[in-house]
This record gives sequence, C-alpha cells and structure tokens, in this order.
Amino acid sequence: MAEEKTYPMTAEGLAKLQAELDDLITNKRPTITARIQEARAFGDLSENSEYQSAKDEQAFVEGRVKQLQQMIQFAQVIDASTVSKNVVTLGKTISFKEVPDGDTETYTIVGSAESDPLTGLISNDSPMGKALLNHKTGDQVEIPLPGNNSVTVAITHVAKAK
Repeated sequence: MAEEKTYPMTAEGLAKLQAELDDLITNKRPTITARIQEARAFGDLSENSEYQSAKDEQAFVEGRVKQLQQMIQFAQVIDASTVSKNVVTLGKTISFKEVPDGDTETYTIVGSAESDPLTGLISNDSPMGKALLNHKTGDQVEIPLPGNNSVTVAITHVAKAK
C-alpha cells in the first residue's frame, strides 16, 4: 500500500482547515442542495442555467471537502516550541533584511496547506521557505529568485508564531 502524503502544519492551521470543512458541510452543502431542488422545479434541466450553476458549485464544494478531509486526516502538527527558539522551523515567525541595507521583512513559516503569502504566511515548500529552514538568528541565507537570480538576506529575529 502506498504511503499517504503528510501535511505538516501548525495547530492553528489545522484548526482553520477544520473550521472550513465544518462550514462547507453544515452550511454550504445544504444551501447548494436547496438551490438544486429549486432549479429542478423550473423544469427542463438541459437549458436550466440555475441548475447547472448549482451543480458546478456542488462539484467544487465536494472536491474541496475531500481535499480538506485528506489534509486533516494526514495532518502532521508541528510544535515549534520543541526546537531551539532561534532556529527557523515550521510555526516560527522570522524577520530578515536584504544584505547589505535592505528593509526588514517578516514572515511566518507554515505548511503548504495553510500558506498565504499576501498575509505573510510562507510555505515551508516554497523556495524562500526551503532556503530559510534550519537557519538561525544572525545567519546569512541565499534565497533563490526567478530567472536563476538570488538575494542574500540576514536573519535578524526568529520567534514562535503568535
């Protein structure tokens, strides 16, 4: 039997996934089912855009439910407090600045299932996340950029995510 993929994440990330799953099951599914029943009442389904729209949304939601169930079942919750406080690991917030005189940037390293770069949550599987993992405060790290370029940053602070 093939080994299932694990999904490393923080406890907060797991809670968010569970909340999304609960919302889809208790709120979205019944709403979509009601829309489908209502659209069926209009008669001919072959040219019923309301019916087709609801069926499309149902397919999307069911796909997301399966994805979330898999991620939750195989979640590997990482406890950042078990690792040295100055080492970059999953669940740590890290500040760094581009060498020699760049601005300070701050990100939190999370599992790919909970990443959201626009809010500062960087995946451990991203090029930046991979480059920063297991380094510590004071280290200089080369982060790969698109087009075979890179940037060197100095890690200025590592702390457990809040």
